[in-house]
Amino acid sequence: MKLLILGGSNIQVNTIKKAKSIGIETIVSDYNNINKGKKISDFSECVSTFDIESTLDVAKKYNIDGILTVGTDQPVYTVAKIQESLKLPFLINAKTALAVTNKKIMKKRFMDNNLSSNKYIIINKNFKANELKDIKFPVVMKPLDSQGQRGIFKLNSIEEIRENIDKTLSFSRSDEVIIEEYYLSDEITVSGWVKDSKTHLLTITDRLKFETNKHIGICYGHNFKSKYFDDYYLEIEEFSKNIVNVFNIENGPIYFQFLVGNEGLKINEIACRIGGAYEDILIPKVTNVDILEMLINYSLGLKVDYTALENYDITKIYEYSSVQLFFTKPGKIVDKTNLSEIKEIYDGGYNIIENQEVKMIEDASARAGYFITFAKNRKDLDMKINSIFKQIKILNEKGDNLIITYQQFNDSVEDWRSKWKKLCWFYACLC
Repeated sequence: MKLLILGGSNIQVNTIKKAKSIGIETIVSDYNNINKGKKISDFSECVSTFDIESTLDVAKKYNIDGILTVGTDQPVYTVAKIQESLKLPFLINAKTALAVTNKKIMKKRFMDNNLSSNKYIIINKNFKANELKDIKFPVVMKPLDSQGQRGIFKLNSIEEIRENIDKTLSFSRSDEVIIEEYYLSDEITVSGWVKDSKTHLLTITDRLKFETNKHIGICYGHNFKSKYFDDYYLEIEEFSKNIVNVFNIENGPIYFQFLVGNEGLKINEIACRIGGAYEDILIPKVTNVDILEMLINYSLGLKVDYTALENYDITKIYEYSSVQLFFTKPGKIVDKTNLSEIKEIYDGGYNIIENQEVKMIEDASARAGYFITFAKNRKDLDMKINSIFKQIKILNEKGDNLIITYQQFNDSVEDWRSKWKKLCWFYACLC
């Protein structure tokens, strides 16, 4: 059997290896010819995962039996369109796929169905100032159809929107952007599987993110279980079921991002895919539910074994785990630690290579690598993460270690939160 996989970066490598291990021929389609996935797949094509017509040509060329993507938002729609055109097995139809990949449709669906979310407006580059009269600053400006925090900015005025809107649009195929009111909050990520419209939650993690004055929401880790699990589990479960119902999600993986702050639980964005923070590796280890094998088999029309999914109970999992998505300071990479030599690491890898020039962090594409680790409790997990970071060396020409550690990220986030709260208090006093 032949499986077309959209995307060949590090987050798709495990999918390619998994499919090949069970005797499936793999075809990787990706615009980037140097991606690792293309080197290990049986066949490859240089086609953008956003290009539906060219992807359809690839699918016909190889007479594929199935198509899927992992870890990326936008190709979900391409997958659905190809499945529809060639009458291949599908998890969600193209209409649902569009709704979960286009923020204009997604946010309207939230609003129309009273799913608590941040107030927003859709504008184009020629917007009038009075279009934002009911929106409170600061705001977050996003492309309608992008991914990886590309083109996302936190802005404080109409003038800043005008200054940055062209850059946001450069990451989009649309001529509009979404403007959302900023919500000071922590983020929770929910991964699960829907079987015949029934929602099964697999993990609820704290999505650790850092923010600068302008660039926000860039994820540097996922910790399981979430520190909000005990207080919010039932609400998250009910909220997730409502989303599945509203978006007519019948089968397959789900990946929901919630915000938790002073105004309670809100839905940020949703996706119908396995997450891009190596959830395809983490979830089977934590839950014994091989979500990746389920996805591959379903996409090929093969029998899916749901035994582990049906028996799984998220409230009975007591092990703690973390996926760390680490970054570096700008500089030229000349040497780096072999992650396989660090005993506390369950799985890990690099996105960077020797002699690569690393730039400033603006979005998720700046990730230098990842590692996954496990512990018996939250305190031990933090200690183990910090221990691993002390052992990782990513050196520049001067011998300086460029890696940004877990503690440095946490300190910068807490410092930023403290400054933000003081600023909010100051403005409250003025009012």
